[in-house]
Amino acid sequence: MTEPTLQDVEDADADADAGELALRFSVEARHAGARLDKALAELMPELSRSRLQQWVADGAVSVNGAQVRQRHQLVLGDLIEVAPQPAPDAAAYTAEPMDLAILHEDDQVLVVDKPAGLVVHPAAGHWSGTLLNGLLAHAPQLADVPRAGIVHRLDADTSGLMVVAKTLAAQTHLVRQLQERSVMREYWAVVLGVPAPAGTIDAPIGRDPRNPLRFHVSHAASAKPARTRFAVVQTRQVDGVRLSWVACRLETGRTHQIRVHMEHRGHPLVGDPVYRRGLPGRAGGPDGWRAFRRQALHACRLGLVHPGTGVTLSWFRGPPPDLAGLMSALGFAPLDQPGTVFGADA
Repeated sequence: MTEPTLQDVEDADADADAGELALRFSVEARHAGARLDKALAELMPELSRSRLQQWVADGAVSVNGAQVRQRHQLVLGDLIEVAPQPAPDAAAYTAEPMDLAILHEDDQVLVVDKPAGLVVHPAAGHWSGTLLNGLLAHAPQLADVPRAGIVHRLDADTSGLMVVAKTLAAQTHLVRQLQERSVMREYWAVVLGVPAPAGTIDAPIGRDPRNPLRFHVSHAASAKPARTRFAVVQTRQVDGVRLSWVACRLETGRTHQIRVHMEHRGHPLVGDPVYRRGLPGRAGGPDGWRAFRRQALHACRLGLVHPGTGVTLSWFRGPPPDLAGLMSALGFAPLDQPGTVFGADA
């Protein structure tokens, strides 16, 4: 009597743990001599090949009772046993207690100062330990709001202010404000060289076809409009290299927008691991600016119309210790009235 094929396996109780249902396949002539991963892809077409390969690597697949590699060559009559594993994103919306620096919170919104190194939203490689997980632990009702109330993001290694909606109505209101470009988002950056004193970079951004981790200024049909206003706050020369403290305000919110636009102008951010065209090689002591290990970028100011009261609110938070220390070491002097570089009504 042959072992059942995939179609013969009965569904388990819908409430059962996926890992408790083992699937068994007897290798037939059509799969004899084939690689294990290729055979699995045909036997379980509803799953991606990469996910099946991960199951093999994790030891969730055996042949004749033994764990094998994905390139294992099958023989007629081999018994394949598969213990389905939870999807990698199963923990994506799990509450995880973490310390959150909250500047403001009411029944509609909260404003959080995200530290550098914290991923905002679960994605491949970061299914847990994200800001979203921490928000769910802090305010469990966010489980009823799409993306746990997140309406805009910061790159993992960019620090600074973010607003989170605590209700669906508030989220809708804030998304509309973002679409209308009425949310004020100001960033401080330390860049190589000296840009023009002030200006607007109006250049569409698209994914770099040569590197999927990068974006670049592009005029391809798939590129999206992107506008960044900037103003140079202060400039210093260190070890023969000129560096500038630049304030930027987003009029759009594309992925890596400030990083891409400043590199496009020939002024990559200090420490940026992805966009640093023309950045001098790392040299000097471990405390030098060349040793700064993340993009020198901080979302310092946020302004919006409160979705419940209609009152315009704004918040400011200076750079965290690592970036503040870098700026101090470079000789940048603190502003008397932080965030006024664009003018009171800007």
